[in-house]
Amino acid sequence: MITNLYRIIKFGIQGFLRNKWLTTATLSVIVLTLFVFVNLILFNVLTNNAISLLRDKIDISVYFNEDVLEDDILELERSLESLSEVKVVEYVSRDRALELFKERHEGDETIVQALSVLDDNPLSASLNIKANDPEDYPIISAYLNNENLDQIVDQITYNQNQLVINRLAKVVNTVRRAGVALTSILTLIAILITLNTIILTIYATREEIGVMRLVGAANKFIRGPYIVQGVLYGVIGAILSLLIALPLISVASPYIGVLMPEMDLQGYFYSNIVLLFGYQLMFGIGLGVISSSIAVGKYLNI
Repeated sequence: MITNLYRIIKFGIQGFLRNKWLTTATLSVIVLTLFVFVNLILFNVLTNNAISLLRDKIDISVYFNEDVLEDDILELERSLESLSEVKVVEYVSRDRALELFKERHEGDETIVQALSVLDDNPLSASLNIKANDPEDYPIISAYLNNENLDQIVDQITYNQNQLVINRLAKVVNTVRRAGVALTSILTLIAILITLNTIILTIYATREEIGVMRLVGAANKFIRGPYIVQGVLYGVIGAILSLLIALPLISVASPYIGVLMPEMDLQGYFYSNIVLLFGYQLMFGIGLGVISSSIAVGKYLNI
């Protein structure tokens, strides 16, 4: 058994090295496929990060009348937190709102002087509400537009931002669907291309397969070397695709950082390089082994 395994591996390596041009062409296709695959993973990471950033930018703000008691506001806060659609509720008192306003306009002398002249705090207390999903904002808004809250609520900003929020919800869903569709289509194309190229490799040695069948070689022994070649394609393809991705990630990372300062693409790539290589290895070996098995099986039935 060990001898047969050694011979299978030996013949697989010999077949891999013998047809240099065909091996190079097949390996090039697999490297390209794996390069696209790793970029799809990074694209999904960037998309998810961008969606999270956009979600953090939107909320519903509820401003209250000046004579509303703090206990009434806190009671509404607790009722909102009990809703499944609500992610978090932040209470901003009148004093805190004034502090934040001063911090934002610290360098504007006109506003600073105007505030110093005022005898009373002109700002209202508010609740800032974030939803678990952008599509949940209409539900939260409907809850806030209750007649029982008319006496304490002065203004709800969702009514002004409803169009923007609805568009964002559609963009999020569209990006998700497009990402899933693109991944599926490219994966299918990769499998078909890899299958065809490995079939071409086997076709070039079809006479050898026929001779092996005539001398009574077992199907496992015939199939084995081509499975080994498939594994070699996957391993080498995974290594080369990551080596190609390294300089491109370094070049693209600063530009992505300008668009999304919170996202360090290069840092993410290096901190997860072992995991990414594992995905590449599994995908590459899977492509090679499955394609080789299908292709050899076709000729074994002749």
